[in-house]
Amino acid sequence: MNRNKHKFLTFAALMTGATVTVHLINRTVAAAAQLKQMLHISDDNYFEWRFGNIYYTKKGTGSPILLIHDALPGASGYEWSKIEDELAVDHTVYTVDLLGCGRSDKPSITYTNFVYVQMICDFIRKIIGEKTDVIASGFSSSFVVMACHNEKELFNKIMLVNPPSFTQLRHMPTRKDHLLKLALEVPIFGTLIYHMIVSRDNVSNLFIEKMYYNPFHVDSQMTDAYYEAAHKGGCYTKYLYSSLASKYMNININHAVKALDNSIYIVEGEAEPNAKSITDEYCSCNPAIEISTLTGTKHLPHVENPENFLEQVKIFF
Repeated sequence: MNRNKHKFLTFAALMTGATVTVHLINRTVAAAAQLKQMLHISDDNYFEWRFGNIYYTKKGTGSPILLIHDALPGASGYEWSKIEDELAVDHTVYTVDLLGCGRSDKPSITYTNFVYVQMICDFIRKIIGEKTDVIASGFSSSFVVMACHNEKELFNKIMLVNPPSFTQLRHMPTRKDHLLKLALEVPIFGTLIYHMIVSRDNVSNLFIEKMYYNPFHVDSQMTDAYYEAAHKGGCYTKYLYSSLASKYMNININHAVKALDNSIYIVEGEAEPNAKSITDEYCSCNPAIEISTLTGTKHLPHVENPENFLEQVKIFF
């Protein structure tokens, strides 16, 4: 009996020590990722929303344009840093950090398409205050499509940059996905797994392999900002990733794309995987959609080739 008790106490002591060690590692990693302070913050630029404060910037004068970055754990409004000043010459440019991203709050909730639809609509209604044009990047394109479908009166023209495929968005969470989400959200040890996923090496590889057409042109400041945003908020940064990886942010948007009568323009990177088949999906649902392909770019044409991207924006808007 005493021997079993001794074994239990030894196991408990080892587990406690391991937990404390991992917790300290997590805090050190999160703090180190933010040393460069790439994401500047103005305390005045927060929209107090019901699920948390939303950080945004406002520049320029003229008709409003809302810029919405891709929905990834390291993404933020910094994604638009190469074009927002030029756009602000002719427009009032609003750039947001989505809930769970960048400088916005990162509540421990399940992130869904509907959460972002409500956030975008409320932001336009309460902060912009008038019908607006929108440019959305990557997965966030699905949020804008559904938001416009739900509250058409808030939206004018829409530009989608490398939107996700209908096939990807139709995949719903399975039991395996639910277990993955639970594992990632386990305190301390789930955070350690998340930190391994968004390590500096993995962030660099993401940009080299999936974001940029020319891996030798990867912007180190962009990767630094992504790496910082992926860790800003400590352990709460993992909840967006757990929802995204587990498909809780997916939704079928076919009917919404078909129903929209707004002017819609898709900009695709020449080297984006399956770009042609994806744009064909959108056009088959809504033949009025216009398409433009930017050569020498991949997932982030507005980062890789901002001059040509701005030309497309000026043509459309």
